[in-house]
Amino acid sequence: MAFHLRVLTHNVRYATSSPSPNERPWNERLPLIMSQLSYHTRYLDGREDTTATTPRPASIICLQEVIHRQLYDILSALNQTCDAKDSPMIVPDGPTWASIGVAREDGVTKGEYSPILYPTRILKLLHFENTWLSPTPDRPSKGWDAGCVRILTTGVFEHKANLKRVAVFNTHLDNAGPKSREKSIGIILDVIHRICQHWAVESAAGNGQQLNYVLAGDFNSLPAQDAYKALLASGKVVDAYHSIPAAERYGSEITFTGFRLDAEDRSHRGRIDFIFYGPTSPSRQPSKNDAPDTLTSWKVSGYAALPNVFDNGVFCSDHRAVVTDAVLPGE
Repeated sequence: MAFHLRVLTHNVRYATSSPSPNERPWNERLPLIMSQLSYHTRYLDGREDTTATTPRPASIICLQEVIHRQLYDILSALNQTCDAKDSPMIVPDGPTWASIGVAREDGVTKGEYSPILYPTRILKLLHFENTWLSPTPDRPSKGWDAGCVRILTTGVFEHKANLKRVAVFNTHLDNAGPKSREKSIGIILDVIHRICQHWAVESAAGNGQQLNYVLAGDFNSLPAQDAYKALLASGKVVDAYHSIPAAERYGSEITFTGFRLDAEDRSHRGRIDFIFYGPTSPSRQPSKNDAPDTLTSWKVSGYAALPNVFDNGVFCSDHRAVVTDAVLPGE
């Protein structure tokens, strides 16, 4: 039985007390973010049909720059539970959506999370872990030339109906340190390798054991820069953007916009938010730009960069959300 999965990644911009010019407070941005998240995961969270006997499509949400209060607000809204104004410090866990991940500063609640949100009615969590992107990845720490502590969140999930497994990796690389970004790619690839070795299952195609995976996040690296190039050069992942013909992609190419769309801010914009799929075929050759790449187990069927500013002129974030659809074929 096939496994249809939608992945959405979004740097939602942390709730700062010192907003940038044209940046609105979190309480004004939250409804716009929730409208987008709810719309693009509808029918993909198991809420609509609790009696379905065929495997239901699922969705995964990867977020970046989320502080604890924001994570509470988002999960409360997705679960349609209590009012965020009365929020305790405990993040909701279901009934429809749950999250994995810790805050990067202390491994508990201090600082930004890179959480993975998943639908509990469709996906079973088998394993999760957190890795700091530093020379001491087992504890909160900052590495090399990084301006901030950085983290990788890992989850292994199993579809409750068809028992297909998928690993999801979510990260936010450093914006200040190019060495940190490149070194972080090495750590991420090591974690992917280890997780795939431990959690692999027999492939549907009979090609031995493998674990299909998704890597998403804000990489703070343009495709022409070293971190992105190092990741692609590893041959372990395919950029979803290049798995879809250019004419079939929806929305803008640029994913980081800042909080203004005029020429003054253009020098800092670019495509830095990505969704990658793996594993790749052993015979994979690097694909040309804008050429569909179908050499992984996944068949990527959709790619979009969603708008982040609306009729009232309010930016929900300084990043656009990226959404992809993909399917693992059945046996």
